[in-house]
Amino acid sequence: MYNILITVNNLCRGDCMKKYGLFILTSGLILAILISNVSTLIKDGMALDGLRENVLRLHVLANSDSEYDQMLKLKVRDAVLASGLLKKAESLEDAEETAERRLDDIEILAEITLDEYGCHYPVRASLEDIDFDERVYGDITMPEGRYKALRIEIGNAAGHNWWCVMYPPLCIPCACEVTDDKETENSYFTEKELDIIHKPQKYRVRFKIWDKIQEIINKKEDKKHDDAVKSDKKNNNA
Repeated sequence: MYNILITVNNLCRGDCMKKYGLFILTSGLILAILISNVSTLIKDGMALDGLRENVLRLHVLANSDSEYDQMLKLKVRDAVLASGLLKKAESLEDAEETAERRLDDIEILAEITLDEYGCHYPVRASLEDIDFDERVYGDITMPEGRYKALRIEIGNAAGHNWWCVMYPPLCIPCACEVTDDKETENSYFTEKELDIIHKPQKYRVRFKIWDKIQEIINKKEDKKHDDAVKSDKKNNNA
């Protein structure tokens, strides 16, 4: 009987050791996968931030959705692109400075264009940080997020808008449509950025997670800043 108990005990011990070893192996694999996924998330998230920070978008808003107003929007678009506004810009900073400096010229150009079609809507041009939804332009897709944009508002600016990437200069007027400049696209964007704008389906879930993490971090930073301001005011009033 004693020998039988020892044998059963040894079998149980061996079985437990196998299970423990399997648990360690499985846990290690899960940890490795998690670390790999986190690393990929961070790399892709940083690439997304870089993409958002390194382009200047053109955003033209029509007065309304009427056929006439939508036609005017495209005429203003064509005039702005044909003007070569950012033709000599050698960097994003240069492009933004040029656009900021020439906002009045852009408004005048747009109003002259409208006048040619018997329209006298007011035009407002501005350089702003704008939240965009995911947008498709030609065969590229710009992820949703906040981008710097040259914004041109025609009249009430209540109609459908038109956009493209103005710097790097991907907008090329071509007959009745505007196409994207493949040569500029390939020379300006990194391999990862090109993958993002051409294969958006690979990144949508990761980018949602990344933006949510950024949002949480920013809220905590804002709260910390607000608490510091309140503390300083309290100390000054003491």
